[in-house]
Amino acid sequence: MLFNKKNISYELDQDNIPGHIAFIMDGNGRWAKKRKMPRTYGHHEGTKTIRKIALEANRLGVKAMTVYAFSTENFKRDINEVNYIFKLPKEFFDLYLKELIENNVQLRYIGHLEMAPKETRDIIEKAISQTSQNTGLILTFAFIYGGRDEIVETTKELCQQCLDGKISVDNINEDYFEKHLMTTDLPPVDLMIRTSGEYRLSNFMLWQLAYAEFVFTDIHWPAFDETELHRCIAIYQGRERRFGGVLK
Repeated sequence: MLFNKKNISYELDQDNIPGHIAFIMDGNGRWAKKRKMPRTYGHHEGTKTIRKIALEANRLGVKAMTVYAFSTENFKRDINEVNYIFKLPKEFFDLYLKELIENNVQLRYIGHLEMAPKETRDIIEKAISQTSQNTGLILTFAFIYGGRDEIVETTKELCQQCLDGKISVDNINEDYFEKHLMTTDLPPVDLMIRTSGEYRLSNFMLWQLAYAEFVFTDIHWPAFDETELHRCIAIYQGRERRFGGVLK
């Protein structure tokens, strides 16, 4: 598949499209600051990028896309910014839910939605319900999510199963543990993309990214577009994935 924009072309192998792409959507605030706008404006524009990239990923045949929307640590931010982020789901789904449904996109979330305001919870749960029968791209919002928290919560759940006599310690292996993570019904993450020039995971999907390919870009999330998505996928396709083994 050849993609052209502004005289840039990426020849993508349609047989090697990553099945699951995870995004750390960084740089909303810095993008806004460069334009002498408040950080909230960056978050507003960032939601447009989610819509744009989800539709393009769906068109390419990506099976799942997970975006780091709000971490467990983001509560440390200014309360006005936090409150604004909690209002974004309503804005996003009011604008784009119909289009996502028309494109067969299914919506999900991972994290602690119970910690969000009731209006935010209701909006997200309604969107998930309305798209539950769709069979295209699975767009998952990691919302009030932390990778360490997910592993701790899963460990506690399995400990309780042992205490209740439902399983023995010998039943617990990597496969069993993975089936009790929040992402149990999602395909393995093949590619993780982080925007805005930062080179860390920031507590995102720590278990799931064990064998994912990482691509870091200096572009801030609101400016991330289809061209950059194709470039990141081209980088992914240029790598050899050995999963700890040796290619023959």
